[in-house]
Amino acid sequence: MDTVQPPSRSHLFTVRVWLEDLGHSQTEWRGEVHEVLSGEVRYFREWPTLLTLLQAMLAEQEGSGAPEHQVENQPPACSPS
Repeated sequence: MDTVQPPSRSHLFTVRVWLEDLGHSQTEWRGEVHEVLSGEVRYFREWPTLLTLLQAMLAEQEGSGAPEHQVENQPPACSPS
């Protein structure tokens, strides 16, 4: 007998960070977060934005109707703080 399983409440993300050369001996951290199952990718420049992105992506997956946070869609930079 087949039973319908509720949607998984587990999510799988990968986070990639790299040091971007800006020239003139300046660098900055950049990153992307990838939601593996949906394929959605978002970029961040600052570490606090990573948390904001994860929270927004989870809210969207849950269909909570929570307002989406302001996020960046361009590959940016992180300040290691």
